[in-house]
Order: sequence, then structure tokens, then C-alpha cells
Amino acid sequence: MAETAWTPSPYARSEPKGARLKPPPRSRFTPHPVGHAPRRHRTIFLSDTHLGTRGCKAELLADFLSKNSCDTLYLVGDIVDGWQLKRRWYWNAAQTQVVAEVLRKVDEGTRVIYVPGNHDEFLREYCGRSYAGVEVVRETIHMTADGRRLLVLHGDQFDGVIAYARWLAHLGDWAYCTALRLNDMLSFVRRSFGMPYWSLSAYLKKAVKNAVEYISRYETAVARAAEERQVDGVVCGHIHQAEMRRIGGVLYLNDGDWVESCTALVEDARGNLEILRWATPTAAQPALAGTAAREAALIPA
Repeated sequence: MAETAWTPSPYARSEPKGARLKPPPRSRFTPHPVGHAPRRHRTIFLSDTHLGTRGCKAELLADFLSKNSCDTLYLVGDIVDGWQLKRRWYWNAAQTQVVAEVLRKVDEGTRVIYVPGNHDEFLREYCGRSYAGVEVVRETIHMTADGRRLLVLHGDQFDGVIAYARWLAHLGDWAYCTALRLNDMLSFVRRSFGMPYWSLSAYLKKAVKNAVEYISRYETAVARAAEERQVDGVVCGHIHQAEMRRIGGVLYLNDGDWVESCTALVEDARGNLEILRWATPTAAQPALAGTAAREAALIPA
């Protein structure tokens, strides 16, 4: 397992050794007004972009990457959807632009670390190597500016369906993609009437009792594994459910996805962590001139 560390920032939050940090609020999503200037972060964590599928919000992702810079970018699995590409090839210009934005960050000096997931598991054979400046690792440890150690992994190994019934996982993937297509149709109708974005698939996950129990079991299993490794927290993806909360003595951080919620986990120079959601303005918002008209906005999830 690779371990990634940085020299603590002179602006990092100072806490006495052994002091209990105040737990972050549950699912804190930070609003971001249209037309806001580009932001600089210490670290950005992204996962579950599913490039190679029609459900990928590649335009928004490329826009996010172009307007948010960082010292280190973690790609926390399921960045490229190998499952879908095996069944049917799909790739558009916006997805190519996402790749270009990542490589542009490499050229500008950003450290890019790729932690493959189950949909891009073909890359796990190449862990420990670097391609075009992108480091590929199975998992790693991220040291925050205030000295906390965060285990970074995709998290599919804690999913019993993936581990013991891969055929069911592929069936579920097909059903999920169908729900996303219905979601896109519904979103188009809502935008036509100036209504804000609403995720059908996210609603179904919250409404179905078994799905809620599955997410809770997954979060608990990930947090338990992090606690056994004696780290302060864990960053993962996989379940497309952005979250930030304490489970026992572990800080559980899920950076969400870019097919439903369009979320990212970011860290600032002091080590503060927050979840951002990147979404387009609705038709009800006033039009803006020039590039601001295409600016995305972060809205509460």
C-alpha cells in the first residue's frame, strides 16, 4: 500500500495531540454562486465518474476541473466504466475533455493519484506504476494539512454483492443505468419548467428500505476497516452516496459520483474538508453573458 504525505502547511489548524476534534456536520454541502471565480484547494477527491457511459455528466465534470485547481487530485475509482465499454462502446467529446483537463493538471504540477474501482478494475494490474504522470495505486494514505491520516480506497471490497455474486452486480448495473436514463428524461422536463435538479435514482435509493440498509451496512464496514488500520478517517466512493460523518471514532468520507449528484470532496490549506456539488443553473435563473452563462453552480444536495 502506498502512503502519500505532505509537509504540513504553515496555515494548518493546530490541535493538541490527543485532542478530540469536533465532528463535522452530517452531509455538509457547500453552496457556490453562479459566476464565482475559480477556487484553489489543497486536495480534491473524485470518484464514480463512469466515463464511457451516457449517464456520465462529463460536461459538468470538465467544467468543474477547469474551475477548481489543487495540489493533489485523487481519482477514487470507477473513473472509466470498463463494464459498459465492453458491452457497448460510447465516448463523446465532453469525456475526452475530462481526460484533457486531468492531463492539463498533471502538466501544471498537480499530483494525480488513481485508485481503481470495480468498473475500472482492469487498471489494478498496473498498480505501482505511473502513466502520463498519473500514479496508479490499489489504495493509499492521505495526510491532511492538520495531520490526520485518511485511508483512500474505492470501497468495492466491502460490497458483498461484488464479492460473492458478480452476476447480480452486473444485473444491478444494467437496472441502475436504466434508472439514470429515466432520470435524464425527467431532468430535461424539469429544466424546461425552470425547476431545480432532482435525482430519481437517488430518491429511489432513499425510499427503498433495503437500499437504505445496504448503504448503512456498507458505511459501517468501511469505517470498521479504517478503525482496524488505526487511521483517523477513510475516503471512498462506490455507492454514489456523498456523505461526511463520524462512525464510531472514524471520520467517514464518501465523495459521491458524477452520474447523479455531481459531487467532490475537497480539502483546504488548513485541512478543513467539505463536500461540493456542481450543478447547472435552472432556466428560472437569469441568463449571464459570456462564459458566466455556462458557469456551473454548487447547490445544496
